[in-house]
Amino acid sequence: MHRTYSPDSPTTRQSQRKIIVETVSAPTNIAVIKYWGKKDAKLNTPINSSASITLDQNDLRAVTSAAASPDFPCDRLFLNDIEEDLSSNKRFAAVITNMRRLAQDKTDSITGITVKKADWSSWRVHIVSKNTFPTAAGLASSAAGYAALTRVLAELFNAQEEYPGQFTGIARQGSGSASRSLFGGFVEWNAGEKADGTDSIAIQVADEHHWPEIRALILVVSDAKKGTSSTAGMGTSVETSELLRHRAANIVPGRLAAIKTAFLEKDFATFGKITMQESNQFHATCLDTYPPIFYLNDVSRTIIRMVHAYNEFKGEVLAAYTFDAGPNAVIYTTDAHLVELTALMKNYFDAPMNNEQAAEAAKAFTVNPALFAVCDPIHDPTVVQPVKYMYSTSSGPGARPMAASESLIDRSSGMPLLAMPPPPGAAPQK
Repeated sequence: MHRTYSPDSPTTRQSQRKIIVETVSAPTNIAVIKYWGKKDAKLNTPINSSASITLDQNDLRAVTSAAASPDFPCDRLFLNDIEEDLSSNKRFAAVITNMRRLAQDKTDSITGITVKKADWSSWRVHIVSKNTFPTAAGLASSAAGYAALTRVLAELFNAQEEYPGQFTGIARQGSGSASRSLFGGFVEWNAGEKADGTDSIAIQVADEHHWPEIRALILVVSDAKKGTSSTAGMGTSVETSELLRHRAANIVPGRLAAIKTAFLEKDFATFGKITMQESNQFHATCLDTYPPIFYLNDVSRTIIRMVHAYNEFKGEVLAAYTFDAGPNAVIYTTDAHLVELTALMKNYFDAPMNNEQAAEAAKAFTVNPALFAVCDPIHDPTVVQPVKYMYSTSSGPGARPMAASESLIDRSSGMPLLAMPPPPGAAPQK
């Protein structure tokens, strides 16, 4: 059950005596070694390890504010201006319960209010969160959202880890890929072996400064909610796909080791090939699922063919596509080839971009006519508006605190602010 937040409710007008507020932002991350399938549904542990690149928060992020007060009657969650029903939200409950357990004494730097560790159990929270990119469309919005939730609660409660990586393990219980969004750069999520899941945590392999030339061009083919949720799809795949089980046991370990080495050595050709193979095999497991799951569409497949045509024309792997559980393409490349690749894609999929400078650079770039000749037969000009919009972005840092001025919560009431301007770099909204 969802209901739109009403600014005229009595709770909105009520002034609370003790309220503390924290705000954080968290990025999305796009996997290059895919996670698909849970080993333990309750703990949300995966059947295989995975790895991803964290994207720049200036372009795609979740902003989350958390307010705490002993006067709040219950925990509440407002997501993209809609209040969520928490009565059956086990993932949210798991994160907030575990973060409360790690709470310590806290003195708020703005109000001077002090909360003792023993008192946190009687303080309730209001969470307000907004995304700058489509939710549930296959761009890892839950990763950004639950990473932001975990980090904002860590700030709010002054929570302390009992062992390294514990916060990532808690974020994992909200959304598996959220564990990776707590870090920037190239991040591995270790599947773990312990029955209690405590070693199923994320590890930063290299920060966002290690390979600063890495770029990502994202083509949003659809911003609609996907037909099969990731949770439902994973469950069916684990039950029915023999390819999924073979992949987890026999293919992923070698690919994970190889792509980590390639990333650390800045070997794009190897990195790119593995990234595309992983994407293809992930979607093959979806087809191997019974009944099959279809996340890619005709536009997705056209983009795949164009990336291969581009690489063949260049004589080496300079671009690499990957698709999560949705039709939207993420094309990894380096800054040396980003403008050309953007110009090529915009020729066939002209759509608004989040970055005006990148759009102007692509417009001014002269693409080799011979490359168009290779790609023209691939493109179907009869498809109307095949791409909604594009993001041009890079690797960036993980979840981080924000200034009090960027809060989404009214400090006097603990309720959502009525006017929340989009963060810089937000894509045009339809």
